[in-house]
Parts: sequence; C-alpha cells; structure tokens
Amino acid sequence: MPKLIKLLLRNAIGGALAGVCFSGLLVWSNIAGLRHLVLETADGPLAATVMTVFFVITFASVQMARAVMAMTENDGDTPPPRGGVQVSALVPVRVTDRG
Repeated sequence: MPKLIKLLLRNAIGGALAGVCFSGLLVWSNIAGLRHLVLETADGPLAATVMTVFFVITFASVQMARAVMAMTENDGDTPPPRGGVQVSALVPVRVTDRG
C-alpha cells in the first residue's frame, strides 16, 4: 500500500475516533439537552447516529487535510523547514514616480 494512502487512512481513523469521542462527550455532558433527546425520545437513537456520523466525517476530513498540509517536499539539498512553511527573504523594490 502506498505511503500516502497509509498516512491518510491513519489520520482518518484518528479523526473518526475523535469525532465519536466528541459526540459521546456532548451527550454525556448534556449540552443543550442532548442526553434527554437521545435517551428519552423515540427518535433519540436516530439523532445520535446522525450527529455521530457528521462529527466523524468532519473530524476525519479535518485530520486528513491537516496531515496533507503538513507535508513538505524536500529536494535533498536543504533540510525541510520547521512546520512545513518556507520563509522567504524580503527583497527591497525601488518605486519611481510616473507623474
């Protein structure tokens, strides 16, 4: 399996677990009456399932995007920049008046 696919799968699984944990914490802490909605109404399991699926999709997508954006290309001559961001040097530019 290619290294990029392994990277994406690993991060997607981590994001999905974070989404499930977040959904569980919201129900456990009874934010906005979610515990009552999930445990004491007829459509509670459906609401919990939809909420959890959307959190899993969101958190997994964010985690995969973060992993991709943190990747850097290294040409071999220079060490990779810290944090994946290359800092360019400022170059002075002379501005002339055309008026």
